[in-house]
Amino acid sequence: MNKLEEVFKNKKAFIPFVVADDPNFDETVANVLTLADNGADIIELGIPFSDPVADGPIIQKADLRAFSAGVNTDVVFDIVEKIRESTQVPIIFLTYTNIVYKYGYENFCRKCSELNISGLVIPDLPLEEQDELREISDSYDISLIQLIAPTSGKRVAKIASQAKGFIYMVSSIGVTGKREDFSNELGSTIEEIRKVTNVPIAIGFGIHSVQQAKDLSQIADGIIIGSAVVEVINKGENLAKYSQLISSAI
Repeated sequence: MNKLEEVFKNKKAFIPFVVADDPNFDETVANVLTLADNGADIIELGIPFSDPVADGPIIQKADLRAFSAGVNTDVVFDIVEKIRESTQVPIIFLTYTNIVYKYGYENFCRKCSELNISGLVIPDLPLEEQDELREISDSYDISLIQLIAPTSGKRVAKIASQAKGFIYMVSSIGVTGKREDFSNELGSTIEEIRKVTNVPIAIGFGIHSVQQAKDLSQIADGIIIGSAVVEVINKGENLAKYSQLISSAI
């Protein structure tokens, strides 16, 4: 069993998202450790990018704060190295193709392996263009996590058949950010996925409340929360309490 799939073996997983270096190096390390100590099962760490096509205004602003702090890919690796002094909580990167390509697929995956990074979420890398990176990431036992959206249609089975780690089920059309309603197709799409794979399914995009996490966890294996966590951090609210509430609800 894949090391990420192992996380889902006996429970529903809470996967909070943090933008690396927002607002700075030390606070990112502290926030990840706080989440790991308060119910997070996997941490999704975002590598800031200048053209984050999947991200809405809250995460875009966090990226800008990280740029102001001087973030780059090596700084993100340094942040993970510091985190690893205190915890081996599973970490995945949310990043974009250009960042990985520029660093070099081999160099990037080798560094990820050294830091025990478990997976990569790359929203702008379609299935048909993943072969080169997948071959390398597989060699380092790093899962290339597949995204499936309500608009994936006939591609659902094809994408799901290539999934490792977990499937990132996008809750609704559009970019990240708080939502009150989600796609009516979520349940049927998840049923379709489960016909072709046993890889766990985690729902992300728009989830922010405890009730939403509780409700959506009834049809999925995990809940991913990004913008709401970024906002809790930015407003200086109680991150530990928020993480505990979500973790307890799912």
